[in-house]
Amino acid sequence: MVPPVSHGKSFLVFPIVFSQTLCYIVPIKKSSVFVRRTFLLNLTVSSALDGVTKKERRSFPVNIALLGFGTVGSHFYKLCEGRTDLHVSTVLSRRPRPELTCTVTADHDEIVRDPSIDIVVEVMGGIEPAYSYLCAAMRAGKHVVTANKQLMCAHFDELTALAKEQGVALRCTAAAGGGIPWLTSLSRASELDEITAVEGILNGTTNYMLSAMTNSGADYAPALRKAQELGYAEADPTADVEGLDARRKIVLSADLAFGVNIREEDIPCVGISSITAGDIAKAKDEGLTYKLIARAEKNGRAVAAFVCPTLFPSSAPEA
Repeated sequence: MVPPVSHGKSFLVFPIVFSQTLCYIVPIKKSSVFVRRTFLLNLTVSSALDGVTKKERRSFPVNIALLGFGTVGSHFYKLCEGRTDLHVSTVLSRRPRPELTCTVTADHDEIVRDPSIDIVVEVMGGIEPAYSYLCAAMRAGKHVVTANKQLMCAHFDELTALAKEQGVALRCTAAAGGGIPWLTSLSRASELDEITAVEGILNGTTNYMLSAMTNSGADYAPALRKAQELGYAEADPTADVEGLDARRKIVLSADLAFGVNIREEDIPCVGISSITAGDIAKAKDEGLTYKLIARAEKNGRAVAAFVCPTLFPSSAPEA
């Protein structure tokens, strides 16, 4: 076992392999990921309105400003069309959108100043200007929903503190889990009982690739090319294959489950790019299967977390 790496008095990180699992997510087609994430965004927006009855929402539609109009943003817009309780009134876009019937602006301040906007939904990605935009929206008394796990990992404490200070809702469930309300369930469970560990297969791209390598005997490079052809992997697959996406998801999961704020860069992270067809074949001969596992565990004030390929018996649920 790799020796523990200390990061301060109350934070401990060390890689270690466990065989129990709390949650795992299977790979699905990329188009389905966007649709499911859009659906989850819709549910997340609704959860930000817990104090408003359905009757009130039908009588007075909730006005939404949508920051970004890419694949997820456009799907979310379409999902809201025809609804009587949710209405996308404004879209923030760098270019004109003549196909839209709502207000389109490139000026975020226009959204902040508009008192009719109740919720800001951010699907831009990246840290800036998304962070500044969300802070400005909350300071203006608007609820915020984001699917941006990179932003939430980098500024979890600041955003949650600002939301509490301003008395607005901050929801980020769509940042992890595809169409599964994983973060919401985790947050609610943590209010009912103490959660001591969270573990799972949190990245569909690498799960597909490892399954393909196991089933066909393909090496890493051909498996990656096939995943890209099918739309499972990005043109630049670094965040997925090096474990960075899974690491961001375990950071958010641990923050919500344990009530802490761990730093992404403090978590040891090993991806799947070094796994070869020979490694897969040797594991199969021994009745084992590779999976990319992310795990966080709390012990007292210490939190241990890692992301790394892990061997499971081929009969295990994870396999």
